[in-house]
Amino acid sequence: MTELIEFETERLRLRQWKSADRAPFAALNDDKRVMEFFPSRLSRAESDAMADRCESLIRERGWGPWATELKENGEFIGVVGLHAPEEQFPFSPCVEILWRLAFEHWRKGLATEAAKEALRIGFQRLGLAEIVSFTTVNNRRSRAVMERLGMTESGLFEHPSVPEESGLRLHCLYRVEKESLFSERV
Repeated sequence: MTELIEFETERLRLRQWKSADRAPFAALNDDKRVMEFFPSRLSRAESDAMADRCESLIRERGWGPWATELKENGEFIGVVGLHAPEEQFPFSPCVEILWRLAFEHWRKGLATEAAKEALRIGFQRLGLAEIVSFTTVNNRRSRAVMERLGMTESGLFEHPSVPEESGLRLHCLYRVEKESLFSERV
């Protein structure tokens, strides 16, 4: 049986998904501010299907895109985690770190706080040598999080799942290696 990895940071709990997460996840996936750098907002059915995939990945591997909640009140605020994309990228195979938080929880350092611990899990518990992240070139907020995480920009690529006519197709890739982030400090 696969060991389920769940963890906490100072302010957050990253855990397996539950049915109560579906409605707030659908709300953030339908928020034009949250979805500004995605080809489209998600319908409730599309959002639920994504939550189901996240839950299934964690059940199968023990890790994945974790449901993220505030420790102080248990409020679901979004998703932060690790994912091995099925799409074929120029840098595949890979494990990426990702985040998507409800707008009201932006600019509080929560994505960075959760992602730092997810990186530690990836490197120390899962034994990964490298973790990547990527976003459309104009997504300055996510790029700033990547830089705060110690990731380094490593080139541009066209995202194969984004329509060619979309202004969001060109993405920038960021990387971080275990040795550069978690050498003797941990």
